[in-house]
Order: sequence, then C-alpha cells, then structure tokens
Amino acid sequence: MTNTLVLAFHPHLHDGSRVNNKLAQTAASIDGVTVRDEYALYPDGHIDVEAEQRACEAADLIVWQSPMFWYSTPPLLKAWEDQVLAYGWAYGGGHALEGKRLMVAISAGADAHTYMPDGPFPFEQLLTPQRATAWRIGMQWVEPLAIGGAMKLSDAELDAVARTYAQRLQA
Repeated sequence: MTNTLVLAFHPHLHDGSRVNNKLAQTAASIDGVTVRDEYALYPDGHIDVEAEQRACEAADLIVWQSPMFWYSTPPLLKAWEDQVLAYGWAYGGGHALEGKRLMVAISAGADAHTYMPDGPFPFEQLLTPQRATAWRIGMQWVEPLAIGGAMKLSDAELDAVARTYAQRLQA
C-alpha cells in the first residue's frame, strides 16, 4: 500500500473553502492517506521543519493541495518549500525525497478556460516552478489535478472532481 501525504495549504480550509475542504475530506477518508492542514498547524507561519521532514520521509506520494493565489501558490506553501526542502536534506548532498512522487492538486476560481492549454495562462505553464522543484530534488512529477473555475462548480461537478482525486490518490 502506498503511503500518501496530502499537505493542504488553504488559510480557511474548514471555514471558507468549499473545493479544498471537499478534497481534503475525500483524501482523509482513504486508507493510507494522511492529510495535514498546514495553516491550522502553523497559523503564525512558524513551520516545524523537522516534523514536516519526518512526515515527508514516511510518504511515497506527497501532494501539495492548495488554491491558486494570483497565479501562484499560497504564501505558506512557498515558505514551506523554502524551509523544509533544505540544502543538505532535499538537495545539495541530501536525497531525502529522491524517487518519491510529487503531485499538485490546485484549484483556481477564475473561469476554467483561463487555465486550459489554449487559454492565456495554462496550468502547465503556471506549475512550472513546482515541476522544476520536483526535478531539482529528484522527485517524480505526477500529473497535477488542476481545477479551473472552482468557484462555479456545481455540487455534482465537485463530487466528480473529488472522485477523480480519490482515484488519483489510490493509483
């Protein structure tokens, strides 16, 4: 069984996020999946680097789940990358995550066409920094779960996205 770690980076995961909350609940219901609500763990932004590194070391698949903020990731995810993916641990002689898989599950509220391959800002381009990070630290890049138009999803559409997420986490 794959040990999956979902790191959920949403400042209002349980009290303001319909999509990310549904995805986190779906992930948490799957055997072998651990979900960490990073903003709840670190409301002051002070990350317990050793705890995060231990959690990552125990996982086969790591998922960065977040909304898109101004065509980028939330600030805590960027801080997490800067601190947890440390020189000597993740790169620069460190190989703690080498061979593990990284998947991004990201939602964006703007119209879905904005992020399509023929749209002005395709997810594939916007996720280049995360893909480059995976490459730099020796992780295998897994096709992202990218959700455009998240604020307009019907309940049925959101349920379908959650089922797809569950399938991807179990694959």
